[in-house]
Amino acid sequence: MKTAIIYSEELKNYDFGAGHAFGSDRFENFLKLFKEKLGNNKKFELIKNNELATDEELELWHTKDYIRVLGAASKGLVLANLSRFISQDNRDFRTGNFPKGVEKAARAAVKNSILAVDFVQQQRYEKAVGIGGGLHHAMPSYGEGFCVYNDVVIAVKHAIKKYGLERVLILDTDAHAGNGTSKAFYSDRKVLFIDLHQKGIYPGTGFINEIGEKEGKGFTVNLPLETGTSDRAYELIFDELILPLTKEYRPQMILRYGGSDPHFSDELTSLGLTLDGFKMIGKKVKEMSKLCNNEVVDLICSGYNPDILPKVWLTLIASESGVEIEFEELVPDIKNQGFSQTKNLIKKLKENLKPYWKSI
Repeated sequence: MKTAIIYSEELKNYDFGAGHAFGSDRFENFLKLFKEKLGNNKKFELIKNNELATDEELELWHTKDYIRVLGAASKGLVLANLSRFISQDNRDFRTGNFPKGVEKAARAAVKNSILAVDFVQQQRYEKAVGIGGGLHHAMPSYGEGFCVYNDVVIAVKHAIKKYGLERVLILDTDAHAGNGTSKAFYSDRKVLFIDLHQKGIYPGTGFINEIGEKEGKGFTVNLPLETGTSDRAYELIFDELILPLTKEYRPQMILRYGGSDPHFSDELTSLGLTLDGFKMIGKKVKEMSKLCNNEVVDLICSGYNPDILPKVWLTLIASESGVEIEFEELVPDIKNQGFSQTKNLIKKLKENLKPYWKSI
């Protein structure tokens, strides 16, 4: 079966203005490279989505007031109370306004993610990739961290509601902690949330002792990584923690998200992954997928070095689908960075999680 790559022309409007770290050219650059490298590969099918998420779908996580205000602001209305609903980094730096068209584009990103879930749950495709997805910082009534609507939360809630899923594994490999996603499922054992991120940067959450609460205690797994943590340490995390937990949990679906910002050349973060490291992540996710009938959804949008971003996205997608792709990369001697610190981190985390999991 094929891997579906779902995109929308509307994503050209998911842009916060000149000089902002998040520009929409990322989507065009990725599609150009995809068509060049994999456009004729029968393993993949590029699907253009013309639909937008409905209010009902957005309300799986967001409040009616939030949706209404963002819709109005995105049409150009100047609202005195806008700061109650969005952070400064979700505005155009030049005008201070919420950019026109962004809310509609955010709906398209959400719909891409919902369709990705539908495609794998209906067994139309083996895997599905939602381009523009992974907007994991958005809260029910507050948008922050370049995220307007939290498509991750909405897609998973949609999967649970529509398909009756009881075990979904979310793997967040974005360099920033997924504070919105964590909040949504912090007390919910229907979701195992594993989050690898750089320690000490925005949003300032994702500490090792944040392991869930109530019924969901033990089902949130945070790995705050030291600056420079690279390939070998990431592989250790998969082998020592993620794979054993996946085998014990036996998810009915895996949803991975995150783009190129853990790369050593990213312009906003300071982790140390190389292209080989991202390839390894894709292969590990493919290995994990055998435990859930290969039902894997991948969401991808982040990264802040425009030169490396499309290569990382394509490397992740190809390796998860069992397709080899190579890019030349000049890599400093960093692949062992952070190994000993990560080994200690895993040891401490296992102590925290031991009461909840037999495998660790």
